[in-house]
Amino acid sequence: MTGRTGLRVEGLAVARGGVPVLTGLSFAVAPGEALILRGPNGAGKTTLLRVLAGLAPPFAGRVEAPPESVAFASHADGIKAALTVTENLRFWADLYGRGFDAAILDDFDLRSLRDRPAGTLSAGQSRRLGLARLGVIGRTILLLDEPTVSLDVASVARFADWLRDRHLAAGGIAVIATHVPLGLDSPVLDLGPFRADPRAAAHQGTDAAFL
Repeated sequence: MTGRTGLRVEGLAVARGGVPVLTGLSFAVAPGEALILRGPNGAGKTTLLRVLAGLAPPFAGRVEAPPESVAFASHADGIKAALTVTENLRFWADLYGRGFDAAILDDFDLRSLRDRPAGTLSAGQSRRLGLARLGVIGRTILLLDEPTVSLDVASVARFADWLRDRHLAAGGIAVIATHVPLGLDSPVLDLGPFRADPRAAAHQGTDAAFL
C-alpha cells in the first residue's frame, strides 16, 4: 500500500443540501488504525464520509490525506451483473493498475462462486463481492458506510478478520459508519456532540481546503 501519512481532519464542518449538519470535527487516524463512527440515522455519518472522500466539499475546515489513497464504499456494491465473480474482481484490479490475487476469494468465501455471474448472486453474496472489491484496488484509506448490510453473522466475522488482519495489518486505515460490532479494538467517535445548529452556522462561508 502507498500513502502512509494517515488521515487528518481539522475544524471540519459538513453540510447536506447547503444546511450544516456537523461542525467542529478534528481527529486523526494513523496507518494501521480504524475509527468507528456512531450516531442515529440522519446524524451526518454518510455526509461526513463523502466529504472525507472528496465527493462533497467541506462547509468549513480541512481534510488532509495522501493523493490517490481514498476509496469510499456505500450501499452500492459496484459490481457488473454480466461478469462472473472473478471477472468483476479482475476488472477492478486492472482499473486500478493492480495485479489480481485470487486469495481474496478465500478471504470473502467466494471461491465456490468464482465462475458465477454476479447477477445471479444473493444479496449477501453480492455484498461480499462488493467488499472483496476493496481488497483488490490497493487504496490505503477505506471509508465505509454500513459495510455489513445484508451480511450474516459469519460473513460479518469474515469481513472483520480481513479488515484487521489484511488491511489494517498492512498499514491501511478505515473509517467505518456502523451499528454492528466488528470486534475491532478501535476508538468510537460519537457524532452527537458535533451536530450543527443550522441557524448559528448559516453565516459561515463555504470556503475550505481539501488537500
